[in-house]
Amino acid sequence: MGLVATIASGLRTRLISRAGGIDLTRLDKVPAHLAWPLQRIGVDPDPRLAQMRDQGPVRKFASFLGLDIWLVTGTAEGREVLADATSYSTDIRPYMGRSGSSTDGDIGGLGFTDPPEHTRLRRLITPEFTRRRLARLQPAIDGVIARQLDELEVAGEIDGSVDLAQAFAFPIPFLVICELLGLPDDRREHFRTLASARFDVSEGGMGAVGAISGSREFLLAEAARQRRDPGPGLIGQIIREHGDEINDFDLGGLADGVFTGGLETSASMLALGSAVLLQDRDLWRRVAEEPESVPAVVEELLRYLSVVQLAFPRFVKSEVTVGGQHIRKGAVVLVSIPAANRDPRATAGEVLDPARATGSHLAFGHGLHRCVGAELARMELRAGFPALASRFPGMRLAVPMEQLAFHGMSIVYGVEAVPVTLR
Repeated sequence: MGLVATIASGLRTRLISRAGGIDLTRLDKVPAHLAWPLQRIGVDPDPRLAQMRDQGPVRKFASFLGLDIWLVTGTAEGREVLADATSYSTDIRPYMGRSGSSTDGDIGGLGFTDPPEHTRLRRLITPEFTRRRLARLQPAIDGVIARQLDELEVAGEIDGSVDLAQAFAFPIPFLVICELLGLPDDRREHFRTLASARFDVSEGGMGAVGAISGSREFLLAEAARQRRDPGPGLIGQIIREHGDEINDFDLGGLADGVFTGGLETSASMLALGSAVLLQDRDLWRRVAEEPESVPAVVEELLRYLSVVQLAFPRFVKSEVTVGGQHIRKGAVVLVSIPAANRDPRATAGEVLDPARATGSHLAFGHGLHRCVGAELARMELRAGFPALASRFPGMRLAVPMEQLAFHGMSIVYGVEAVPVTLR
């Protein structure tokens, strides 16, 4: 989810071009004709994406500042682009008015690096996300969920209704990430304040930029602190195993990538997924009473909701042909994850159908930049949904689904609040 931070940090003054490239850091706002693929109607993508896909799953979307921008809306074509690490680059630094050095501080990380730098960094972090290593977190995940359900019950008895987004969806991935990173208890409250601010849009986009910067600085400082006193989690483990192979800046960047990707996406999935399940009483009952049904329901919710709306931009290094379209060197290729995941040629399309669920969706990306934390997200969702439905079988949305305050335009789609009654 480094993409969220990069785009947010680009919302500054005005766009200028300079010798050697385009400085996107001075972009005041994303023009409306480029931003509409991020808009939704409730949980559904903008209908124009399906119309575009019907006309052709790879289409030239716009030209902007001399860059041809192509949009991919088909499943097979999206998979082809995301799997190709030779024809495309995800290194956005030449477009940020910087030298490209990783010491510049604002960008980089796995999402915006190419091999061999990407290979080096991913090699350091991937072992911490194997199923075997992650299994140690299952008791912590279950314990966090149980505590949040207790808090939900108390809040519901006092107020009559409760917000699932803030009382359930946000705390679970936040506390699990704290456990994963090995943050000591006395530093988690400050980190929680920074994390919460990333979800607060009351001060506009620049408030989010400041929050992102704050949490990143916190994790850079935490990497330096754990260099002296390694903790029990991911940061300490990388230091113990690799020492000086990785500097504090890169280690803090990896931790920030884990935080950003694991918090916003999982919180959105838990909130939106719960709201969708509450609309279907049969599915709500099944996830509570039929444990064997939960993995398929989770996979189908991941596909259907596709909370990550765009994959990392691909910059074309040499002319390519995708979906019958010839794309020139220097163009930008964007893959719309919601459109690709609702392609009726390969999926259940616009219908939520767990009977057709498959793990081959693109919700976690594909290829070199596939989300390293995919299995951890699955663990949280597979534990969270059935625990919620089992504890509160009579839970109902307190307002109609269409009245929920969905995010207006965001790379990670979500909802501001999900008010519910517990019984």
